[in-house]
Amino acid sequence: MTGMDAQSLLACWEHGRRHHPQHRVQLLFAAAEPNLDPETLADRPLGTRNAALLRLRQSLFGDALKSCVDCPECGERLEFTLSANSLLARAPERLGGAGIPDVTVAGHTLRLPTSRDLANVATESNASSAARRLLQRLCVSGTPEQWSEELETRIARALDDADPCLDLTLDLACPACGHDWSAPFDVGGFLWEEIDVRARRLLDEVHALARSYCWSERQILELSETRRRAYLERVLA
Repeated sequence: MTGMDAQSLLACWEHGRRHHPQHRVQLLFAAAEPNLDPETLADRPLGTRNAALLRLRQSLFGDALKSCVDCPECGERLEFTLSANSLLARAPERLGGAGIPDVTVAGHTLRLPTSRDLANVATESNASSAARRLLQRLCVSGTPEQWSEELETRIARALDDADPCLDLTLDLACPACGHDWSAPFDVGGFLWEEIDVRARRLLDEVHALARSYCWSERQILELSETRRRAYLERVLA
């Protein structure tokens, strides 16, 4: 995996801002794994994708991920910092291509979910229906004639055990009221928001330096961040 320079970051942002969030995540996945065929990425396990996005995030913004969430019980704003390294510690050795394990539960064999599977159920408005439809897609053999909540729970746990980065759920506790709950961490959405902020800042920098020095966008973006900042300090002094 390699990082993104300023020009490739802006190109990714320009392309992704016109598309659905799921497409944006695939763009970031492709940026995180430039040596892989982009056409195959939608069929790789979600845990593989999430781990690649965490590594890309580290290369762009560092290890600490600052976030916040409101307590669902009392509304208190909870601010916290995650470590990309800690989240990556869940990941098995890179899953992908051959050797991806299937999961067997109560005689039903399922494969690990992919981005393509999520896209297929994205139009479902009911969360329970979407979850069941997803599990039906994942069945390789022994598709259940009847589904039960117990079976769905057992399958979900087995999938999480097989691919610990599949569902980056966080266990949270409110310091104000003591309420404990779990919340999903959408690494793709989180990273895209950071990309959006960085891209808009880069555009502001290009605008300011182009007006002052008559440089092209390419010339400005080819400067290191340190040199761009140094020129900006002089422009804004």
